[in-house]
Formats: sequence, C-alpha cells, structure tokens
Amino acid sequence: MPGTVGRIPTPSAPTPGAAAHPWAGTPLGAPERWDSAVRAVADVVLSSPVPMALLLGDDLVLLYNDGYAELIGDRHPEALGRPAAEVFAEVWREAGAGEALARVYRQGEPFLEREAVLPADRQGGGPAEPAVFTRGHSPVRDSTGRIVGVLTVSAQTTQLTRQLQSLSDFAAALSGTLTLDDVARVTLRYCLHSFDADRVSFVVDEGATWRLVRRIRGELLDEADERLPPLWRRTGADATLPAVVTARSGVPSFTADGQPLRDVAADRHDEKIRALAALPLRSTVVRGALTVGYQAPRPWSPAERALLAASAELIGQAAERARRFETQHGTAQLLQRSMLPEQLPDLPRLRIAARYEPGVDGNAAGGDFYDAFLLPTGALGVVLGDVAGHDVQAAARMGQVRAALRALALSDPRPDAVLGGLDRLVASLGVEGGTHELFVTVVFGVVDADRELVTLASAGHPAPLIRRGRTDAGPAAEFVEVPPGPPLGLGGVPRPVTVPFRPGDTLLLYSDGVVERRWQDLASGLAGLGAAVSAASGSDPRALCAVATAAVPGATEDDVAVLAVEHAVRPSRSAGMEVPAEPTAPSRVRHWLTAQLTEWQVPEAVVGAAVLCTSELTTNALLHAGTAARVEIDLSAERLLVSVADSGTRGQVTRAQTDTLSSRGRGLGLIEELSDAWGTDPTVRGSTVWFEILIPAG
Repeated sequence: MPGTVGRIPTPSAPTPGAAAHPWAGTPLGAPERWDSAVRAVADVVLSSPVPMALLLGDDLVLLYNDGYAELIGDRHPEALGRPAAEVFAEVWREAGAGEALARVYRQGEPFLEREAVLPADRQGGGPAEPAVFTRGHSPVRDSTGRIVGVLTVSAQTTQLTRQLQSLSDFAAALSGTLTLDDVARVTLRYCLHSFDADRVSFVVDEGATWRLVRRIRGELLDEADERLPPLWRRTGADATLPAVVTARSGVPSFTADGQPLRDVAADRHDEKIRALAALPLRSTVVRGALTVGYQAPRPWSPAERALLAASAELIGQAAERARRFETQHGTAQLLQRSMLPEQLPDLPRLRIAARYEPGVDGNAAGGDFYDAFLLPTGALGVVLGDVAGHDVQAAARMGQVRAALRALALSDPRPDAVLGGLDRLVASLGVEGGTHELFVTVVFGVVDADRELVTLASAGHPAPLIRRGRTDAGPAAEFVEVPPGPPLGLGGVPRPVTVPFRPGDTLLLYSDGVVERRWQDLASGLAGLGAAVSAASGSDPRALCAVATAAVPGATEDDVAVLAVEHAVRPSRSAGMEVPAEPTAPSRVRHWLTAQLTEWQVPEAVVGAAVLCTSELTTNALLHAGTAARVEIDLSAERLLVSVADSGTRGQVTRAQTDTLSSRGRGLGLIEELSDAWGTDPTVRGSTVWFEILIPAG
C-alpha cells in the first residue's frame, strides 16, 4: 500500500503484539510504507477504548485494538495481520458477514449490523455462547480518496439481547400462572437472575393492608422451596416502604445512590441496598409494585428503565388475571366444598377417609360428591356420586341428591330402596327443569362391621373396589361385581349385592375422573387402579385415597372423588390438639406428641421420627396458610397416622400434589425419609398434610 514513511503509533494502552507485529510479512507490507491517512485511522483505532478493527487491502487484513481483542477471544493474537475471511471462516459466508464487508470495501457504502454474531471464545475445550453486537462498517480511504479498507466499530449487546430473550421467557412463564402466589414466585426468580439484582420485592394490595414478598441474592432455596407459596408479610395501608408508596401513587421511582430502605429496613440485607428501582403494576384490578435493588450505585440507563417498565407491565397483567381467577376459584370451590361433609364419622372399628380434587380448570364447581354417616341400625352408610356438569347448577343438584340420599337411607337403609327413591327424585327434577339431560350416577353401600359384610348397589357408577387384607398370596384388590344399572332418573331397578368385608379389608368408592383418560380406554384405567391399590404398602384409607388418585397417569379434566373405608383389625386410639398461630406452637406440639405417644408405649424410634415430622408439618401450616391448625394422631397395631390441617389456603389452588411440601429447605426430604407414606388432601376449609409410619412387629 503506497504512502509516506511512518510507523504504527503506540496507544497509551497498546494491544499486546499490535505495534510489534511483523507487518512486513503481511499483504499490507511494512508500516513505513503505509499512507498517512491510513496511519491516522490506525492511531484512532488503537487509542480507542471502544472495540474497533481495521480490515485493510483486498484481503481485508485485520488490525484491531484491545477492546476488539477481548471480543474475538482466543483468536487473538493470531488474528493480527491475517485476512478476516480466514479468522472468521465459520461465519464468513453467512448473511451480513463477509459479503457485507466486501460490499463496503468495493462500493464504499456504510453498513450497520444491528445484531451481529461473532463466534465466541472457546475455553475449557467446550463451545461458549456466541456474543451479540451492534456493528458499524465504514469505508477507509487513503490520502488520494481511494478506498483501501473497512473500519469496524462494535458495541456488544449480548447482555441486552439476553435480557430481551429473558423477558420473552418471563412472559411465557407468567402466562402459566394462576394465583398471586404463582405470579410472585415467577417474578422474584426472573428479576433476581435476569437483572442480576441483590434484592427484589413484589407487593400487592389486600384492601386495607398490603402484602409483600422479597427475595435476596444468595438466598438458599431448593427445588421444593421454589414450588412453595412465597412467604408474604403484611404491612399497613399507610406504610412508607418504597414499593407501597409507588403502588399507591402509580409513579415509578429510581434511586441511583443512597439508602432508600434505611428507615424501613427489615434486616441487614435491606440496609445494604444503595440503588433501588420501584415500578408500579399497570392494572385496574390489583394495585401493586415491583422493586429491584443493588448494593452498589447504579445510573439506571434508559434501556434498563424501559426493560423494567416492560417487566412491570407483564407482572401487572398476570396479577390481574390471578386476582380474577382467585376470586372465581374461591367462590366455586367454596360452593363445592360446602356441600361435602366437613367431618366423617370417627368409629373404633371402621376408619374412613375421603379425597376430592377439582378438575384441571379448578375454576368451576363440580358435581362429584361423597358422604358417610351412621344408620339407625348401627351400620355405616357410604355413598359416592357424580352429577354431570361443572357449573353452579350442577353443584346445586349435587347438594339436592346428597341430602335426599341421606334422608332416604335414614328411613330405609337398603341400597336398592335408597337408589329407587333417588331415581324418582332425579326424574322429578328433570321434569321440573324441562330437561332430559340430567345425568347422575351413584353407588351406595351399607357396611355392617358386626356381620363383616358390605351391601352395595349402583346406578350407572364404576364398580367399587375392595382391597383384601388377608389372602394366601398377600393383599390383593378386586372389583365388586355390582350390576351397574342405568343412571338415576331413567326408571332403572337397582340390584344390590352383598360381599364379605372382613377385618383388614378396605372398601374404595371412586368417581370416573379417577380412571378415565382421553387417550386410553376405561379398561386400562380400571386395571391401573386395581394394580396400584393391590400394590399399596398398607390398607390405611387415607393412604389408599392418595394411591387411587395417582394410580392412572396423566391429567384429567374431570373432578376426582374417592372414599375409603377400612375394617380395622383392632380398634385404634386417637387424639387431637388445636394449634394456635403463634411462634411457640411447634414446640408445644412436640411436647404434647411426645407425651401422648410415650403414654401409648409407641417404640422410641417411631416417636422420634413422628415428632420431627409433625413439627415440620406444623411449621409448614403456620407459615404458608397463616392460620391456626389442628394436629390429629391415630394409632393402630400396624401404623401411626398423623395429620395436620390448616383452615386457610389464601386462594391457592389446592390440587393435591405429593411433592409440594417443604418447610423452607428440609421438610420434603425429611418427611419422605422418615415416613412410610404421606400426602396432601384438600379439605372444605383448607388443606391437610399427613404421614404414616409403620409400627415394627414385636
């Protein structure tokens, strides 16, 4: 390249090897021969802190500064003095790469790449994530005006690109949330990681008060904790927390450097925050705010403010959907559960448990119902039915059918007589409502513990299941061959069947939501239920209800109801304790349980495990439900059953999942390790978590 004699200028912070590179051996020739205009551009490049590169000559030979060296990673310093097509061979033929640079060189037209990708540095033998840049390419002319190269100026936008991608992922995650608990959990996790923050908080209004939840950098949460309801704390309507102030005013605020939480700090983590952004949620239904804080000063660039505002917008939309869902869900579920029995009979020789779960939507009242009650004869009446529909009308009809069935059974407990009377009632309701689409199925049984018999009759309902406790081959489950008959209201004549029901046996009634799945036939679902119940480790009714609801894999769109009755081999002993919502409650439970089990002469190893698990369950109930709880224990010769029931779910969807229990880090693993079976059951006014420990023989 012709030019006056000169040398490559050495910048104040030289690129290693750039000034001393043997340029004479490159197509550019010795620096002394370079044009003065080119040397001037090279001086600017090598002196600039912004990533820059010169691509000179027909081969676009590379010369670059420190910033560019960092961008190309392990290609430096070998890239110096080499044609760009060789250095970036793997991307050179891609759109916007070599062709674009060649066009700038040949035609002199500047070109802007808004999302350029350079192959990233490969360290440790594995591929690294490509870096994303905005790059401008301009022609470089010598002192005669001839184009002799291309100047590339790069601005790395990888972080912004990641945040935008994360924002898209955040929107997708929020779209799957149902409750404010879900929204808070997703929001805290996203903001903490995407903004690399030291502290994130989320606040929503509760009418006269505010509810606040917070996450901090380094907070130890295991996978189970991530699925738990967040630990909210309440604050007054006139609180001066920045989040509350922003939520009330609807005006965002940004503190670049200071002590924004000094006067309202909950702990040292709040005191260390120096920079804080507070964004209001844009919602007509929910007032709230998001705050993102750092322990170092932060200028809050326009791009970052815009990204935070976009995040708050998404959170507001999700919070609005969640508040509407919780309102509708709470009303529907309250209606559904208010029509189910709050308590089942407590009998010495018959142990009873039930479980109800709403369908996938969980947002509508359903028609599944169950009941168990003492008859005038001293026997136990049990029923499980299904009124078609998932609306308020279906729930109301369910209430009518259940009340009528109990009245008929108390008058004449014979199953065929009870279902015959119900058939006439349902037919009358259909005529009264002007519809022939009233579809009701019911199975009703009378359990006679003294005679060791159960008599059952069915009106179009799936066959009951009995798990036999004493067989030559061990426990096995068998379906009772009850003539199904037509659903109620069609004039059918139910035919009852009586089968043995000996000590150790457990009767299981269930709705079709337990065994029906869209992708498989009913026979497969029934076989799966039978196999699961037969393989269960014990005959306890609560455990079998949990086994039954999980027997057939996959989600069901129908409601699920299960009722189980065990004929105990020996009478059990029971006790209970009301647990106030106080910090000392877990300690009081531990002392009470230890004393009670010791009095009952329970083995010491079982006592220790039970006390530890019960303490965790009590803490879990007090933290996550925020209400008083009740602890109940039931001891038989075979097992110890402990349950902890709360009376408030704060709008949570209470679909029972046996992997959602934890007391902030250790509860899930502890219960699984120390108990033989455990699960969660939704109840009329809250939820119950229980566990079972087998008593060693001898």
